[in-house]
Amino acid sequence: MSITRVAVIQAEVSPDLSTGLARTRELTAQAARDGATLVVFPETWLPGYPAWLDVCRDVALWDHAPVKRVYARMAANSVVPAGESGRALGDIARKNTVTLVVGVTERVDAEIGRGTLYNALLTYGPDGTLLNHHRKLVPTYTERMVWGPGDATGLHAVETPVGRVGGLVCWEHWMPLARQALHESGEDIHVAVWPTVHEMHQVASRHYAFEGRCFVLAAGSLMRAGALPTELETHTGRVTSAEQWVLRGGSAIFAPDGSYAAGPVYDEPTTLIADLDLGRIREESMSLDVAGHYHRSDCLDLRVTRVRR
Repeated sequence: MSITRVAVIQAEVSPDLSTGLARTRELTAQAARDGATLVVFPETWLPGYPAWLDVCRDVALWDHAPVKRVYARMAANSVVPAGESGRALGDIARKNTVTLVVGVTERVDAEIGRGTLYNALLTYGPDGTLLNHHRKLVPTYTERMVWGPGDATGLHAVETPVGRVGGLVCWEHWMPLARQALHESGEDIHVAVWPTVHEMHQVASRHYAFEGRCFVLAAGSLMRAGALPTELETHTGRVTSAEQWVLRGGSAIFAPDGSYAAGPVYDEPTTLIADLDLGRIREESMSLDVAGHYHRSDCLDLRVTRVRR
């Protein structure tokens, strides 16, 4: 029996990258003191999800000066994996001897694509090595105004001391071939990062655990309306006060049978801690086989075959 203690961090986003890195260091250290050997942060935790795309007016106006200033500030505070900020994340993992998975807005600073921003998921080993670097395949809806489309890089699980760890970003959990690629890479633990893990995101995360016969760590952020860019005007029908949550968290941990192992928790900071018995993965895979169904590694292959017929 192999028991792994994991932590999902749910906290309010920081106003800038420097503060965000300090908070990441502090929260990771606390989770490590609590015994966690895998620590997970939400989608674009650094420098924070651009919720203003959803709740502020005029964000799509051409050449709109306030939005240009907000975008420039987001770009300036984004993470460069090969730069100082990326090395700082590796240092956090190394100093706390944890596997660290963190969602970031990535900025390309050199060579092809210089200046492009991506919605990325970074996985660091306990020695500080960057083990996996995945860019969200297709930014969702208004996200296309700020992030470039990713590719298949990092679309697989990696070996870590806590088992084979993979991850997808938000809407990728409704992309059958992306899910298939991760399932076939043999995940023990899947990291599902979201802005907020609302009801349908709970459904997608829970379904992923059952379909992939793996543990799923669903991570969401917290953000109050008062943290939205001051340059932008909010939609009156969507924002009623500065204290209102525009990102509500909803973080949860799911077992391989689709049941809740922890959470969900909304509207408050928390660190979800759970002890995962990786032996349950084999147990649930066996029960699936005995029931006369497909193996977890080829579940989506069968579905694609049926469509072709």
